[in-house]
Amino acid sequence: MRRTIFSRVFTLRRIGEAASVFRWVWELTKWGVLVIVLVGFVTLCLGQPKSRHAPLKIIQLPEPRLKGPLSLEEALSKQRSVQRFTPQPLSYAQISQLAWAGQGVTERQKGFQTAPSAEESYPIRLCLTTPVGVFVYNPREHSLLQTSNQDVRMKLAAAAMNQAVVAEAACDIVVAGSLKEYTPKQRTKARKYMLMQAGHIAQSIQLQAVSLELGCVPVGDFDAKDINKVCGLRAGMEPLYIICVGYPIERGEEEVRGIKSRRAVLIIASENFRDEEFFEPSFVLNSVGVETVTASTRIGPIKGMLGGIAEARILVNDIVVDDFDAIVFIGGVGAREYFDNGVAFDIAREAADKGKILAAICIAPSVLANAGVLNGVRVTSFPSERPRLQRAGAIYTGAAVERDGPIITGIGPEAARLFGEAVADAILSR
Repeated sequence: MRRTIFSRVFTLRRIGEAASVFRWVWELTKWGVLVIVLVGFVTLCLGQPKSRHAPLKIIQLPEPRLKGPLSLEEALSKQRSVQRFTPQPLSYAQISQLAWAGQGVTERQKGFQTAPSAEESYPIRLCLTTPVGVFVYNPREHSLLQTSNQDVRMKLAAAAMNQAVVAEAACDIVVAGSLKEYTPKQRTKARKYMLMQAGHIAQSIQLQAVSLELGCVPVGDFDAKDINKVCGLRAGMEPLYIICVGYPIERGEEEVRGIKSRRAVLIIASENFRDEEFFEPSFVLNSVGVETVTASTRIGPIKGMLGGIAEARILVNDIVVDDFDAIVFIGGVGAREYFDNGVAFDIAREAADKGKILAAICIAPSVLANAGVLNGVRVTSFPSERPRLQRAGAIYTGAAVERDGPIITGIGPEAARLFGEAVADAILSR
């Protein structure tokens, strides 16, 4: 009897425990379902966070022409590497032809493209950078997917070892490939296949550029990680080639326009100049045909605050003001070495006396202030220099760029391009 009662009690206890566990699981499930529903509702209302690779818009390209003005033999004979381009942009019709030549579909049913690929794997993507943004070519739709509305050509040039031709080109076509898109059977030779296809694509684009009477040059020296970052390439893509395309500056055109003889000297510190304040004005000036010479207190490669390398060709002591149309002092923390540099003061004073264009950006306007050439002049600079400029008699405005007669000043790296354009405009308007 006792055993029976004990068994019943034990059984009831276990049933109670099971019921408690069941109720606990039920509560947990109920709240879990509620959380999932709430997350789904919020996601639906607010939308998914946008990927940096998501297209801003899709541009349908014009249908490519299948007949051109030149024969293959003529295009081959006229092919040259072009190192200088005009600022004229390309049309979508021209971009259409270039993209199609590199990777266009030639047989829709089978998916064949203009460049051969091992077992039709096609692991290559074309990324095009233009003045109006960054685009990825979609061969099947013959369209462009815009991934950025920023002009990144100067950043791309910096990633390509500061080659000015990359910044000047109307369109830089980055050929990128992915080893992951090859089948396991192809893996042992995947890299060889990928590089071969990149070469086929580059050759086709260059020949198409000749047929369109455009200039073209391939660039292979660059930092792949920096290119990935600038172009926003997806993970696993490897930049293989940059093909620069644009309208070439014809031989003799610079002399006819009287531009080639125009020169500007960019004065940087012996270390820690500000990268954007040097490279962007330099690119802008070069793009309009103004020769730039870099000067410092030592000759040779000099590292900027962000890691960029500039090559100083002459010493500040050897600058002859009459040899240049513009004297430009570049900022960065290192520019303080010129704050009490008598040679720098003499250069600034002589340039001002002779009516030369005298420019400075970031903290470098303080060099001009200490040289005594800013009294009554409207200027801007990095905010930290405002008291010094005002003590020198300058009228501080805080604008991005300020131009008062032949004196041009810029506030800092964010205004580097506008600063360069102001200097270029001042030189070309004379």
